[in-house]
Amino acid sequence: MPKSSRVITVDSSGNVQAVEDISIHKTRERLRQLAWLLDSSIAIPGTRLTIGVDALIGLLPILGDLIGALLSSYIIGEAARLGAPKIVLMRMAFNVGVDGVVGAIPFAGDVFDVAWKANQRNVRLLNDWLDRPTKAERSSRLFGLLLVLAGAMLLALFSVAMFLLLRWIVA
Repeated sequence: MPKSSRVITVDSSGNVQAVEDISIHKTRERLRQLAWLLDSSIAIPGTRLTIGVDALIGLLPILGDLIGALLSSYIIGEAARLGAPKIVLMRMAFNVGVDGVVGAIPFAGDVFDVAWKANQRNVRLLNDWLDRPTKAERSSRLFGLLLVLAGAMLLALFSVAMFLLLRWIVA
């Protein structure tokens, strides 16, 4: 009997949920494990909270955040290799960017990193795209549009604030 190169996922009722190539399945599993290691591998005793290696590395000023962003970028690189569309990759990069920028704030950034879990978010985004490409791309486009609108609003507010400040200084 020939060896199958596909993995079939079946739910508890016996319905086929997904059929995928074995290499994609292995990549998904490897990325899931990496995200877990980086974001949730260490349980905090007496609580339901978990932290990951990324939060510990982030305790090193500047260098720790750069190493964390580099490790997170591996997940984005694998998503690109699997053919994820640019809009999904941009959303993943946004998650890593937020993690890196806020993570650079001493202590508060480390607390934020524990809650944000950018790597697990990115693996979920990738899995959503692999499972339902059209739906994932549509939600990522909506996210991108909202992000652009929020940026435009911030730019407009900044412009108005600068105008009022200059008018106050001149007057």
